[in-house]
Amino acid sequence: MQIQKNIILNIILLALFLFLSRTSPASGEKTLPIQKGICYAAWDKDSYSTPRSDTSLKKLSETGANYVSIIVTQYQDRRDSVEIKLSEITPSDTSLRHVTDKAHGLGLKVMLKPHIDILKKDSLSCYRGDITFKSEEEWAKWFNEYQKFILHYATLAESAKVEIFCIGTELNSTTGKTGQWKKIIKAIRNAYSGKLVYASNWDSYKTIAFWDELDFIGIDAYFPLTNKPEPSISEIKLGWEKWKAELRDWHNNTKKPIIITEIGYPCVTYAPATPWECNFSGNAEPEIQAKCYEAFFDTMWGCPWLSGVYWWRWDTNSYAGGKHNRDFSPQNKPAQKILEKYYKEP
Repeated sequence: MQIQKNIILNIILLALFLFLSRTSPASGEKTLPIQKGICYAAWDKDSYSTPRSDTSLKKLSETGANYVSIIVTQYQDRRDSVEIKLSEITPSDTSLRHVTDKAHGLGLKVMLKPHIDILKKDSLSCYRGDITFKSEEEWAKWFNEYQKFILHYATLAESAKVEIFCIGTELNSTTGKTGQWKKIIKAIRNAYSGKLVYASNWDSYKTIAFWDELDFIGIDAYFPLTNKPEPSISEIKLGWEKWKAELRDWHNNTKKPIIITEIGYPCVTYAPATPWECNFSGNAEPEIQAKCYEAFFDTMWGCPWLSGVYWWRWDTNSYAGGKHNRDFSPQNKPAQKILEKYYKEP
């Protein structure tokens, strides 16, 4: 009788071991707390330090988010300009410190995410991903400018006790200069003690050769999902399966956790096909945005290699968005309810 009991106990223990080995992360893989993030953006010198922004940031914290990505943008005139400069609409350092302190006071952790944008359109491009130069001398000057630009914000991030610092965003044509980027990362490490990420565009993260220097792989995940008109949630979810497999494989190859540093959908019919498109036309379609949010959470949320997601974007005006708004913001739209449903889950 005792032998039978021992056999049954051993069978139960073996079954439990097999179950845990299938559901737990792989050996040596560290599970990190999920970053339930929202991008918080302003294009004004003082917006982040206004009472209106304080109110909106509190509303953001009530969604269940535990991280906020704070955006600050400087500019260059053209894609081949070597000078990076402040603008009258660049948030001031004072306003950045204010909003960071407010976020921490609300229990939010912070990613500081500097951007570069192009001021003057030309016949080729006005997108930061196309910044390029004809000579090595111009490249060297630009990287020197970029290092000064990014070290300024890395130093600010250190003094403000920011938890994550983004070293660059969608600078697709520059990332082939691996040696220059490693030099910049080393300088940032000397100035800043927190975690580092780079935010690559969805179609270029595999070309980057300096991921091993960073703590996270960052992807701005504007993946095309379906061209079907008025797709169902199931059809949008199906569009995620290819990208989900690619991201999982990339994590397995690099052994790095992945953060979706940006993701968002405008309230327009073509959002699932070209979610990066920001020249809006047609009527506002908040329901298509809500479907895209639901499809993401149903498909991607809970993947063990996904350490966080940051939705683009929350406005400094708490009354932004609404059912007639075609922009990316989920504020005061059905998408906000979906975000809250998943972010407030344990």
